[in-house]
Amino acid sequence: MPEVIFPLDSSKPFTDQKLTGHNRWHPDIPAVATLKRGESYRIDCREWFDGAIVNDDSADDIRDAPLNKVHALSGPFRIEGAEPGDLLIVDILDVGPIPQEEGPLAGQGWGYTGIFAQKNGGSFLVDQFPDAYKAVWDFRGGECTSRHIPGVKFTGMVHPGLMGTAPSAELLKKWNKREGDLIATDPHRVPPLALPPEPDSAILGSLTGTEFDRVAGEAARTAPPRENGGNQDIKNFTQGSRVFYPVYVSGGHLSMGDLHFSQGDGEITFCGGIEMSGFIDIHVDVIKGGMDAYGVTENAIFMPGRNGPVYSEWLAFSGTSVTLEGEQRYLDSQLAYQRAILHAIDYLAKFGWSKEQAYLLLGAAPIEGRFSGVVDIPNSCATVYLPTEIFDVDIRPSANGPAQVDPGMGAPRAMNPG
Repeated sequence: MPEVIFPLDSSKPFTDQKLTGHNRWHPDIPAVATLKRGESYRIDCREWFDGAIVNDDSADDIRDAPLNKVHALSGPFRIEGAEPGDLLIVDILDVGPIPQEEGPLAGQGWGYTGIFAQKNGGSFLVDQFPDAYKAVWDFRGGECTSRHIPGVKFTGMVHPGLMGTAPSAELLKKWNKREGDLIATDPHRVPPLALPPEPDSAILGSLTGTEFDRVAGEAARTAPPRENGGNQDIKNFTQGSRVFYPVYVSGGHLSMGDLHFSQGDGEITFCGGIEMSGFIDIHVDVIKGGMDAYGVTENAIFMPGRNGPVYSEWLAFSGTSVTLEGEQRYLDSQLAYQRAILHAIDYLAKFGWSKEQAYLLLGAAPIEGRFSGVVDIPNSCATVYLPTEIFDVDIRPSANGPAQVDPGMGAPRAMNPG
C-alpha cells in the first residue's frame, strides 16, 4: 500500500484531524504536505458534508444539509517541481470506500443519494422535484442495493467527484467577477445563479487570524467546476484514469474529495452520486511547460480508466428542446437532456416505482447521457441510456405490459419541506 499522506480518523470531525484540509479555493491556503514526482500516495477523503447525512429513513438531513460546509477536501498538496505553465499528471491507482470499516459515517459500508430541495440548491429537475428526498445504499463487494429503491442492484463506478489545482490570484479574481456579475442579473433567485465567497463555515487549512479572515472573504466556493478542474463529477474518473491538470501556482496545490461509489451522467439530483468517505491512491508527475505545449491552458484533459462496470444491454430515451408547456427553444441541449430524463422517469413509474425513486436511481446508477444532435435547428436531441441488467424485472417494452415491482417503503421525503 502507498504511504498514507493524508490520514483521516472516521470517529472525528474533519476539522479535528491530524491534518486540516479545506473547503474553499484560494492560492494562499498552505499546502499540508509535499508529493514527490514519480511517487505514489494514499489520501483519505471525507464525505462532502463531513458526516451530516445519516443512515436512516428520513430526508430531513438532506433538506437541511449545510451547503456552506462543502466540500471537505483533502489537501492542498504541493507537487515537487510543479510551476505555473506545467501540466500535472495524476494517475488514479485505486479508489474506494473506507477499507474494513462499518459504522455511522457514509463510506463505512454504505452511502447515500439525495434530491436537494429548491431552497437548498435544487437539482437538475428542480421544477418537477422541489422537495428533498434520500436513498441509502448498502455496499457488498463492488455492488450496491437500497432499501429505499427495491428491485435494482448494480456495480459501482467508484470515482472522485472533485479534484483540481489551486487558482492563481488573477484566476480567482476572474472567477469572482464573472460569477458575481451573473448573480447580479437575478440576485434573489431561488436557487441562486451562483455562490459568492462565504466566510461562514470556511475551512482553510492551517490559516488563522487576520490572514484567515482575508482569505475567507476572497476564496471561491468549491461547488462548480472551473478551469482548474474542481467539482466536475465525471463518473469516468475511475481506477486507471490519468488526468492532466493545468498548474497555476507554484507547487500546483492539488486537492481532492467528494468520493462517489457510483453516479449517473450529470449527477442529476445535485447530490446525485452515491456519496461516501473513502480513500484514493494516486501517482503524480509533471510535464514541464505542458500547458503551452499541448494547448491545455484551461480545463483538465483525461484518459478514462478501464475499470467501470461492463453492461452490454441498454434501453435509451430521447428528448428534444421543447418545454413541458410546448414552447420551442433553439438548440437547448440542457433542456433536451432534462426531457430525456423525464421520459425515463415516467417510463419507470409504469413498473411501480415512484417518480422520486426513479429520479434517485438515475442519479446513482451508471446511466449514460449523451448530446446526440446539436445542429438540426431548432431542436437539440439528447439521450439517456439505462443498463437493463441492473433491474430485477425486464424493463423492455413487450406485449405483456410492464411487470410490477414492490416499491417497498419508498424514498424518504423531508418533513415540512416548505
